[in-house]
Amino acid sequence: MAVAKLGVVVLDCPDPRALAGFYAGVLGGTVEGDGEWVDLVVPGGPSLAFQAAEGFVPPKWPAPDASQQFHLDLTVEDIDAAEKDVLALGARPLDAEDRSRSFRVYADPAGHPFCLCAC
Repeated sequence: MAVAKLGVVVLDCPDPRALAGFYAGVLGGTVEGDGEWVDLVVPGGPSLAFQAAEGFVPPKWPAPDASQQFHLDLTVEDIDAAEKDVLALGARPLDAEDRSRSFRVYADPAGHPFCLCAC
């Protein structure tokens, strides 16, 4: 039996509203709130929350001497089309050169790594 139920995944960042807007562009959903804490409510899926963190330092990827802390795997139907969309929204490639793999790695505008994964 589970002890708890996952409520929300929270990402620290310098600008919660801006990062929530980026992920709303990627995942859809509604951005709710303003200020230090902002939620992204995604219909039929888990919500994401964004919390202002003074002195935020983005994770390094890849870096053998530093932890990436966590990353999101986002499943997509068409990885090439999804790549164009996330880049237009402000993502930057971290490891997207190998086109033979079923995934590509990017950073969101605050520097958190995420993967586009072909289903």
